[in-house]
Amino acid sequence: MILLYPGSFDPPHLGHLDLIRRAASLAEQVVVGVGVNPDKQSLLGDRVREQLLRDACAAHANVRVATYTGATLAFARSLGARALLRGIRGGTDLENETTMATIHRRLGLDTVFLLADDAHAHLSGRAVRLARSAGLPLDGLVSPAVAAALNSAAR
Repeated sequence: MILLYPGSFDPPHLGHLDLIRRAASLAEQVVVGVGVNPDKQSLLGDRVREQLLRDACAAHANVRVATYTGATLAFARSLGARALLRGIRGGTDLENETTMATIHRRLGLDTVFLLADDAHAHLSGRAVRLARSAGLPLDGLVSPAVAAALNSAAR
């Protein structure tokens, strides 16, 4: 089974990497889809996010990373993916993701939910961006490579 893990990954944080690692042990192939929204200003460029994720996933032979524009459903179909991967940090995530999963299911695409590890349940791209803008250390939030990319982007 091909499993698509779509997201903006802006920036990729340790919670994302944990889900990818766990999904790699469950699925035949995992595609990490870096969604590109030309109408949205990203902290890190599309290619930077793609490369950071590619480097972080290098140890997993069954994981590949690709950028895409447009609808996630169309991208999933182009890959032959049977399901989407979504991480759940808490009740709000579950409520929001269940709504989307219901829509996707009606369109022929299942959703696999993985609960966030307790160590990463507080992580979100927004939390990382807030910590960075406040000048707080990023240890425990992102990998050293992502921290370096964020520091470079700040200059």
